[in-house]
Amino acid sequence: MSSTALSPISNEHRELGRFLAVAGKRFAAGHGPAEMFSPAVDAAWHRMLGTPEYAAFSAEHAGSVLGHRAVNGFGPIGWVATYEEAYGPLPEIWFTDADGVVDRTAFARYEETGTVVAEWDCGPTTGDRDDAAPSTRRS
Repeated sequence: MSSTALSPISNEHRELGRFLAVAGKRFAAGHGPAEMFSPAVDAAWHRMLGTPEYAAFSAEHAGSVLGHRAVNGFGPIGWVATYEEAYGPLPEIWFTDADGVVDRTAFARYEETGTVVAEWDCGPTTGDRDDAAPSTRRS
């Protein structure tokens, strides 16, 4: 396995696959891109992008090869219910930064309310002009 590829058993790798599957479903239903709010999962995505393994991984999970684009925002994460229907509650890796530190407050809020309100700086793209969601920033 190349140094840029992920271990198939890592939490980040598993959750990236699930995220791409949810993103693919959103695009297929005509919805905008899923918000990538986890620095840990996003770091895994960045390690895979551009590798020969990524195209196959994305196609396997999303049904096509999804790209990655910068798109900033803050607000409710719109895909949580779709994720939960398919996989159950979000694991704490979604609330973990790139250094492995869990935001216990955000995770507890999610466990109590079932909703996630977060900041994001990227999301998937199909390459189509109409797959971009408008940026929303904290005022």
